[in-house]
Amino acid sequence: MSYIARVPVGKYVYLYERDSYRDKTDGKVKTRSAKPVGKLDPATGQPIYKPEYLERMKKAGTSVSAHPVDENAPMFSINDIKNSTVQGFGLTLLLRENAEKSGLMASLRAALPRHCDEIFTLASHLVAEGEPFLHCQDWLETVEVAENVGAMSSSQISRVLWEVSVGEREEFYHQWASKRSEQEYLALDITSTSSYSELIEDVEWGYNRDGEDLAQVNLCFLMGEMSRLPIYQTSYYGSIKDVSTLENTLSKFDKIVDEKPVLAVMDKGFFSTKNITTMLERGTKFVISMPFTTKLAREMVDKNCDEIDRYKNSVIIGNDSLRGVTSLEKWGKYRVWAHVFYNPVAAAASREKTIQRVRQMYELAVADPQKYIGDKDFGKWLSIEKCGDHYAVNVREELVDDVKRYGGWMVILSNHTENCTDAIRIYRAKDIVEKGFMRLKNSLDLGRLRVHGGQAMQTKIFIGFVALIMLSEIHNVMLEHNFYRKWTMKQFLRVIGKRRVQKIGDIRVESPLTKEQREICSAFGLLL
Repeated sequence: MSYIARVPVGKYVYLYERDSYRDKTDGKVKTRSAKPVGKLDPATGQPIYKPEYLERMKKAGTSVSAHPVDENAPMFSINDIKNSTVQGFGLTLLLRENAEKSGLMASLRAALPRHCDEIFTLASHLVAEGEPFLHCQDWLETVEVAENVGAMSSSQISRVLWEVSVGEREEFYHQWASKRSEQEYLALDITSTSSYSELIEDVEWGYNRDGEDLAQVNLCFLMGEMSRLPIYQTSYYGSIKDVSTLENTLSKFDKIVDEKPVLAVMDKGFFSTKNITTMLERGTKFVISMPFTTKLAREMVDKNCDEIDRYKNSVIIGNDSLRGVTSLEKWGKYRVWAHVFYNPVAAAASREKTIQRVRQMYELAVADPQKYIGDKDFGKWLSIEKCGDHYAVNVREELVDDVKRYGGWMVILSNHTENCTDAIRIYRAKDIVEKGFMRLKNSLDLGRLRVHGGQAMQTKIFIGFVALIMLSEIHNVMLEHNFYRKWTMKQFLRVIGKRRVQKIGDIRVESPLTKEQREICSAFGLLL
C-alpha cells in the first residue's frame, strides 16, 4: 500500500511516497522506503508534485489521488531529524543487485553459508574504498549494508580470514564456474603479489615482477573471453617456465571448467621451449608472445622487416594501426602459426625514448662515474670501468641497436589462431586480465599481503577475487554504455556512492536521484 507522508523541514513541508506492507512473520505493518515526490505550497497548503512523479503515475495509469496525502501520518520533529542517520546506499545497492543477477551471491551462499555476507561486505569495501580491511568497520558506519554482518571489527575479520577453508573456496569456484554460460575460450594469465610476512609458507623468493626485494605469491587467473569476468584463481609455486608448474596449473583449470576449452594467453615472460612443447603435446591451445632473446623471433622480424609495412598488411585494432603477417612454422613434429606485428608509431617512440635515456645516463656517468659504477640500470646500457686513475664510460651499442631493430615489433606464437587479426585481438583481450591484476594489487590493497599465516593470506586473496568479479561487472557495463567517456572507474564509484538514505526511526527516506545517478541505475537495470 502506498500513500504520501508529510515531513517538515524548516519552513517547508515535503511530501514523500511511502510504501508499506504487512510483515508475514509478526503481522506488523512496516515501511519499505520513502521517496521525495514534492512539497506543500506554503500559501495554499496544496501539494505541488514533481514532474517525474506525475509522469510515473501517468505511465502506470494511476491517478495521483490514489496516493492521497495522509493527514494523520506522523509529523517528524526537528529532534527526530537531528537524531536520524544518513548513509550512502547507491553503490552498495548496485553491488548487491549485480551480484544477485550474475549468480555471485548464490555461489557465495551455496559454498560459504557461514560467512557469505561477511565476505561480500569485505569485498564491497575493497571495491568502494580500496583500503585495508582494518578500515572496514569505519566504512560500515557510513553506508547501508546487510543487517546481519555485524560491526566487522578486526577480531571478526581475523576470524573470517582463518575460518574459511580450502574446500569452501574451491566449492565457490565450482559454483561460480557452473553459472558461467560461455562456451568460448577462457583466457589464462599469471601475476605475482608481494608479502612482508616471513610466516607464510606459500610465499617464496625469486624474480619479482614489480622489481621489489620481497617474497611473493604467484597467482594464476582464468577469465571468460566474452563475459570478461574472472572465473577461477589459484596460487602456484616455482617458476611458470617450469614444466611441472605449468602442467599442475593447467590440470587445476581443466577440473574447474568441466571440459570447457581453455586458451592459455601468456606474455613473453612465460615463454620457454619446454612449455611450448608441453602444451602442444597435451593439446592445450595457446597464444603467447615471444621474447626477442629467442632465435625464431629475431628470424621472423629479419625475414619480414622489408615487406611488412604495406597497406595490404594493415591491421586495425581499436585506435591502433598495425602491420601484421602470418606464417606456418615448424616446432619439432608440430606446426605453429607465427604472427609478426609491426607498429610504426611505437617503433619510433621506443627508439627515441631509448636514445634519449641512454644519452642522459651517459652524460651523468661521465660527470660522476664513481657514483654509477654499481648501478644496475646504468650497467645495463653502459660499460663503466676504472682504468688506472680514471674511468672509461662506453655505451653498449649492441643493446641500443637491438631496440632500434626490434622496438615496435611483436611476435605471437599460437597453435590455435591462424589469422593475425584474431591473434592480436585475443592477445590484447588479455589486457582485461592484466587490468584486473592491477586492480587486485593496487585498488584492492592486495599488493602487500599484510597477514601472518597461509590460511589468512589465501582467504584475503579469495576476497580480492570476489571484489575483482564485482569490479569487472561494473567495467563491462561501463564499456557497453560508453561511461568511460564521462568518468574513470573511481569517479563512477563516487557518483553512484553519493546516493543517500536518511533513516528517521523505522522510515527510510531516499535522496532524489541526480541525472547522472538515474542514467547509471537505468544502465544497470536498477529500480529508480
